[in-house]
Amino acid sequence: MVINMKNSAAQDKSLKITVIYFVIGCAWIFFSDKFVQLSFSEQSLVLFYSIAKGFLYVFATSILIYALTYPALKEVLDGKEALQKANAELNKSNELFKKLCQDYNEKQALLKSLIDTIPDLTFYKDKNGVYLGCNAAFESFAGKVEQDIIGHTDRDLFPAEEAELFINMDMEMVGKNASRKNEENVTYPGGKKVVLETLKTPYHDYEGNIIGLIGISRDITERKHREEKIQYISYHDTMTGIYNRTYFDEIVISLDHPEQLPLSVIVGDVNGMKLINDAFGHAKGDMLLRVIANILEQCVRKGDIVARTGGDEFSILMPNADEKAVKGVVDRIRAMCEEKRREEHNDIYIDIALGYATKSEPSDSLDKAMILAEDLMYRRKLLVQKSLRSDYLSYIKTTMFEKSNETEEHAERLAKLSKKLGEAMGLSENELDELELVAMLHDVGKISIDKNILTKEGRLSDAEWREIKKHPEVGYRIANSTSELSHIAEYILCHHEHWDGSGYPLGLSGTDIPLISRMITVVDAYDAMTQDRAYRKALPADVAVDEIMRNKGTQFDPDIADVFVKKVLLAL
Repeated sequence: MVINMKNSAAQDKSLKITVIYFVIGCAWIFFSDKFVQLSFSEQSLVLFYSIAKGFLYVFATSILIYALTYPALKEVLDGKEALQKANAELNKSNELFKKLCQDYNEKQALLKSLIDTIPDLTFYKDKNGVYLGCNAAFESFAGKVEQDIIGHTDRDLFPAEEAELFINMDMEMVGKNASRKNEENVTYPGGKKVVLETLKTPYHDYEGNIIGLIGISRDITERKHREEKIQYISYHDTMTGIYNRTYFDEIVISLDHPEQLPLSVIVGDVNGMKLINDAFGHAKGDMLLRVIANILEQCVRKGDIVARTGGDEFSILMPNADEKAVKGVVDRIRAMCEEKRREEHNDIYIDIALGYATKSEPSDSLDKAMILAEDLMYRRKLLVQKSLRSDYLSYIKTTMFEKSNETEEHAERLAKLSKKLGEAMGLSENELDELELVAMLHDVGKISIDKNILTKEGRLSDAEWREIKKHPEVGYRIANSTSELSHIAEYILCHHEHWDGSGYPLGLSGTDIPLISRMITVVDAYDAMTQDRAYRKALPADVAVDEIMRNKGTQFDPDIADVFVKKVLLAL
């Protein structure tokens, strides 16, 4: 359009110059010829003035052409120069534009590369929820490449439930014109379920109007698992897996409301915990705690809270449970403990003292109910203490005979020989009772030793021998843990000491070794030599006697050895 207008103007200007030249030329020829003809009659003068007129015409027309063409030519030349400058500027602008485009593309490529290296899902949409771009992580999440994502909404890309969740969050963020962070449970195309933490932020035009949103989603599945694990550890006992004291104290507060009434509480304390730890080691004690915790969980109702609230203490909270309901749970616990004790493969004594109380009215104090339950538990513990100790002793003896190569017959033979030796040495009746009890239980510490070591045929390794040599100390701890045996604990500890100080575990010698321990050493050695063992056959009685006499003064008290051989064995 502009070029056509310029062509038309040029034509008009050319036509104007032509017309002016034509009109002036014609007028000059006509009038000049007339003037010469009228002014001069002579032919020579006419010729002369005609030539002069011609020169004058040429000169005049030259001036006229110059006057008419100069402005146009000047305008053309000026226009050409301006055009050249414009072309130069245009070329310069083109080069600058190309460079800017190249820089922009390079920066876009760099930005895209940076975004794609981000493991978090990154995306941006317009205010209508239409995707404008995303990174590689989001492509993986959506299961599509970016070009197939751009121009689509969440409804086009995700299952209906997830899509509506995303859209509602977008609408809420746009409506409030503020960033929003939330957690979402989503599923990848391959079926992998993850938890995403998403931050969505609006972006605006120059006037502050929302034109879209930018979103960043981070996979926090592992973090959530760690948080859940930390929370689990903070509220659970690591040994038994049930709730711990921290959780119990918190749940007590939350359950102490009228709608939970009647609210009952059971307090329990494991019986014989110290004995189990001393006899079998803390590993067995830990196992006992786990068994008790499992029993409690099996016996309570759904919704009841079972917690380990101390070393060997357990507590149970029972919302909406009257006295009949709580008594039923207590009875089930006691019955299951008894059932577990009767199992043949069970090698630990399982029992727990229980007390319970109920808060029935809102005005009642739950703290007082818990104190009452604890008092009843300790009262129960005192009432059954004597029978429990009797059970412990029977249990210890049974376990000792089952695990080691020491039989009940061996214990009875040893008790019989020891009593005869005590009578021969003039012991009092009380000392004879102690001697007989030590004879029965001197090897009680062996219940803590692996049965494979105790019954091994052949020579023991150094490590196995070290385990064997621990049994006097274990027996000492077991005896000390019960009042019925504490008075013989020292005798059990020293029954492997030698007269010359070469024994164990203390390396005592001579009369520093308790008398009853010295007597048991002789009698036990004789019975061991004259009975079959897993690692050898029995020795004849005379060989055993010779061995005792040969070792008197070193292994054995010489006086006791003489009395045993001359007054006890010869009298048999």
